Amino acid sequence: MATSWTKRADQFKSPLRVVAGVLLRSRAYLAGRAQRLKVRLQEFEKINAKQERTIASLTKLAASKDAEIRRLRNLNEKLRKESTSLAGDPPLPNHEFGPKMISLAVNCACTVGLRAAERVLVHVRDWLGVDFRIPSWSGIRSWLLRLGLARIALPESFQQADDWIWIADHSNQIGKEKVLTVLAVRASQLPPPGQALRHQDVTVLCNEPGIQWNENAVAKVYLELEAKFGTPRGVLSDGATELQNAAKQLENPRQIATDVFRDLKHIAANIFEAELGKTLRFKEFTAMLGQTRSSIQQTELSHLTPPEKKVKARFMNLASNLRWAQMALWGLQHPDAELRKEIGEERMENKLGWLREFESELLEWNECQRIISTAVTFAAEQGIWIGAAEALRREIGDTLPQKSPQQVRSKIVAFFEATESKLKPGERLPISTEILESTFGLYKSLERQHSKGGFTSLILALPALLKPVTPEFVKSSLPKFGKNQVQSWIKNKLGKTLTSKRTAAYAEHKKATHRATTLVATI
Repeated sequence: MATSWTKRADQFKSPLRVVAGVLLRSRAYLAGRAQRLKVRLQEFEKINAKQERTIASLTKLAASKDAEIRRLRNLNEKLRKESTSLAGDPPLPNHEFGPKMISLAVNCACTVGLRAAERVLVHVRDWLGVDFRIPSWSGIRSWLLRLGLARIALPESFQQADDWIWIADHSNQIGKEKVLTVLAVRASQLPPPGQALRHQDVTVLCNEPGIQWNENAVAKVYLELEAKFGTPRGVLSDGATELQNAAKQLENPRQIATDVFRDLKHIAANIFEAELGKTLRFKEFTAMLGQTRSSIQQTELSHLTPPEKKVKARFMNLASNLRWAQMALWGLQHPDAELRKEIGEERMENKLGWLREFESELLEWNECQRIISTAVTFAAEQGIWIGAAEALRREIGDTLPQKSPQQVRSKIVAFFEATESKLKPGERLPISTEILESTFGLYKSLERQHSKGGFTSLILALPALLKPVTPEFVKSSLPKFGKNQVQSWIKNKLGKTLTSKRTAAYAEHKKATHRATTLVATI
């Protein structure tokens, strides 16, 4: 049974009133503390409620942002899969790229090559920091073929006129195949005197591969071009008889006089061959060049090696060989020259001393080369007009008294005079086919290492190389000329190429040897 507090009061040391006061004060303190805690609790509840509202608002905002992020990611992924062009360049119908990207890729390939164009465009994309698809090099090649076909079928700058000049020539790489290319330029639209013809100045009328290019075959092409484009004022070509004589077969339905002109460079080559190339001394000089090239190119005299001989000799080797001979002869005459450093005098004389025997001839040959170079440059930059022969004579100036320079100058001026007789007063025409040779150079540059392997279907791209391809031309041409038209052209014009025949030969050999090996293994 519990004891009453009154029974235990005697146990407190303090009086009862004191104990009661302490308890009363303690109760009042605890009541005040409880009140303060209650107030703080209410404040925290208000803060908590506010924070919960804030959290709810932020959660709702985060959810909307997450949804926006997901939407943008989906859109970005969709654009990655569907977008193939930059803004403002929508894809052409049935194409993956727009005309601006196609023209950019094609022009880039014409400059740096097919495979390199794809890599360059990747660098451009990375530099711009814009994500867009890059066409493959094979796609660019296909566009080039289609645009080349378009430029033959629908020449951009052709207008009916009676002052068109055709510039015709053949190009051959290896095998029997040759390509007949015909460029055209209007006499009234030649560049001003002093400026040679540029690629953008000419129009490609024909780019025809073939094997038998005799006079009748060439004439057939000329007549087809005449029916399509009209009778030309003249046909300019080198000395090939099939190119020259075929032009005389033009029917001239409008009774327009068509004259046949010869390229000065080829005339100059013949003059050089007649005056210098066949002489015993020049043959001796050429032979010594070959021997010297072989004997010093792997020695300490390698920097004095003569230039490598070009396949088409003509006079194209003359300038570089004569320039080398002058340099080497000067080195012989100046023992202290830097070019002779670390080369003994006996060694120098043994390898190059033979040049002293040709010192007088070198002066004469250099003068012939100067006359030829002056005439070739004059023809390319000035053309031919009535009075051009006299202007060329002044341009060449006085020459050495030796027979060869006099004969070279006389024959070149006579050629100009004979060509002038075909012209009308006030007429100025081209007299150089360098623009056509340069066009073949563009094609070989596009081929790169394949330029020595015979013609391929890439020959169809040649017309597209002469002038920049514009988005407008792409937009108007590609829908009209597809892969089927390209394949038809290749089948009808090119047939089996040397490359395809070579590939077939290796495939046949591989198949035959594999069959024989399998048979032996079975036995």
